[in-house]
Amino acid sequence: MVPADPIVDDLRDESDALDALVAPLDPTGWAQPTPAPGWTIAHQIGHLLWTDRTSLTSITDETAFRDVLAASWADPLGFVDKAAEEVALSAPDELLAQWRQTRTALHTALRGVTEGRKLLWFGPPMRAASMATARLMETWAHGLDVADALGTVPQPTSRLKSIAHLGVRTRDFAFSVHQLTPPTEPFHVDLTAPDGTHWTWGPEDATQRVTGSAMDFCCLVTQRRNRAQIDVVAHGADAARWLEIAQAFAGPPGMGR
Repeated sequence: MVPADPIVDDLRDESDALDALVAPLDPTGWAQPTPAPGWTIAHQIGHLLWTDRTSLTSITDETAFRDVLAASWADPLGFVDKAAEEVALSAPDELLAQWRQTRTALHTALRGVTEGRKLLWFGPPMRAASMATARLMETWAHGLDVADALGTVPQPTSRLKSIAHLGVRTRDFAFSVHQLTPPTEPFHVDLTAPDGTHWTWGPEDATQRVTGSAMDFCCLVTQRRNRAQIDVVAHGADAARWLEIAQAFAGPPGMGR
């Protein structure tokens, strides 16, 4: 088993869980608005389809991916939204079929990436396991938007661990993207997993600490919930500041919820 395989398994399962939410919807359901301003459920799936397709291109055709990258420079803040808008215009059955086909091809391609190879992306190149983790995080986050639109409450799973790990690893990025100097001191993060065990990062004796629910921490770092809605507590001024700006996704600071 290559390093990316367990995360690709989680990505597949997370995608299947979201598929089960949207597959029964009629066209009216697909047109239902989600918490993301201006985005319907079709936009959410369209965005995932576009990003899965672009990820697949990065693996299979670097020249074509460089063309996508060059096109993004013309509108760095809007090209992703425009892509989602275009794909969302597809008929729901076609959109769902294309997402299924594309994500299956992506999962297979991720498993076949040779160890040590770095994949081109809009930020720094990344290994297959990192790309799979990013796709897992985004699939889960947009799936939460869909669940919110449908009034359902998704059950937290052990798949959250990779998303929480990404949230912890992007601490310094969150400070930098807000033009703040990242703290030099490591933080200790202690999250309660869905099964009641604890996932921890950082030294036990760190003075800056974050504790709470793993589910809520993942909601925070994907900016699907605000701090008033979650069970995550900061101990220390730097830790508190981090929770105000945390984001596990690339790009400029998000608007939050």
